[in-house]
Amino acid sequence: QVQLVESGGGLVQAGGSLRLSCAASGRTSLLNAMGWFRQAPGKEREFVARITWSSGSTVYVDSVKGRFTISRDRAKNTLYLQMNTLKPEDTAGYYCAAAKYYSTNYRDTAEYDYWGQGTQVTVSS
Repeated sequence: QVQLVESGGGLVQAGGSLRLSCAASGRTSLLNAMGWFRQAPGKEREFVARITWSSGSTVYVDSVKGRFTISRDRAKNTLYLQMNTLKPEDTAGYYCAAAKYYSTNYRDTAEYDYWGQGTQVTVSS
């Protein structure tokens, strides 16, 4: 089992920055990839970014490319999401997730086995 705990959310003005962290514990040796998803009220949970645990290969949803950066510190078993130039439409609950099995995608919630409790990001205009 793997446990995930997010931190770093908050309220920020448009154009500002936040860095989210996700600390993983337990059997982290099982992990193939980790990702960030977000969910706004009344909407489905959507993919934001993912990174493969060993190689560090990254993929982003188009709406955050050039603004968000996903990274991981394998020594600390921690995942990060640096969010710059935030927009009101980025407002959502942000969730980190971890996947045990290999995939060529990692953009679908069904590919992830473990989830954090979420952290709220609110961007005011």
